[in-house]
Amino acid sequence: MLDTENKSDATRRTRRNLVKMSTLAASALLAVSIKTKPAGATLPCTACAIHCFLKGTPIRTADGDKKIEDLVAGDLLPTVFGGICPIQWIGHYRFRNTEPTNAWVQDVLPVRIARSALGPNMPHADLFVTKAHALLIDDVLVPVCNLVNGRTITVHDARELNELEFFHIKLEHHDVIYAQGTPCETLLDVDESAVNFVEYLRAYGQPMSKNTPCAPLLGFGPAVEMKSRFRSAISPWFDHRHKLDIIRDRLEEGECLLGQAEPLS
Repeated sequence: MLDTENKSDATRRTRRNLVKMSTLAASALLAVSIKTKPAGATLPCTACAIHCFLKGTPIRTADGDKKIEDLVAGDLLPTVFGGICPIQWIGHYRFRNTEPTNAWVQDVLPVRIARSALGPNMPHADLFVTKAHALLIDDVLVPVCNLVNGRTITVHDARELNELEFFHIKLEHHDVIYAQGTPCETLLDVDESAVNFVEYLRAYGQPMSKNTPCAPLLGFGPAVEMKSRFRSAISPWFDHRHKLDIIRDRLEEGECLLGQAEPLS
């Protein structure tokens, strides 16, 4: 039998996830009615697939934090799995809004992870990454698009910018580095759409077709999220949640996901 406090928490979780299910269902119906790509399908826009940091993001190096745009190949980075590793290549992506009075296309907007959203001082300042970029949480990699909660993790409208520049770091092997003190993945697969892809091609030749992730990669699209939300809604009575369901629920319920951030320089 649930006690009063746990029963109240259970009611809130169930209500929250039922509301989310209704929102997902409404979005899916709208997509069908206007003949857009169906829910759960892979979006065709290249921007949806890039895993990058917004320009200005501080990255932890062996010599302290440096803005990502100031890093160069050969700089040494502390990593979670491989110790101190040199940067192999830094991919660069640029998007422009040619009509400043218009809002940005949603697919290119970064996600803002507010200071301490994931734990005490983690990140230690707002962190901006693309939606597909994964964080290391509980020994798994989770794309931030699956953690957006409308409060501490939100899609940033970038209305003050007419250009968005993103960068991502390629090491010899996929690993996890620290951005604003938060463990974030490095580049897994080199993307030919990078502005400077020719630099990689010249230095290393054609990229491998598939690389091995450094940790299990979890994630889901809207269609699968519907099932996930249902599992969370009934979890106070029948808990069949998957690991990503639990991570998302903990974040939405205000629990810390990560411990103390890396010490500041």
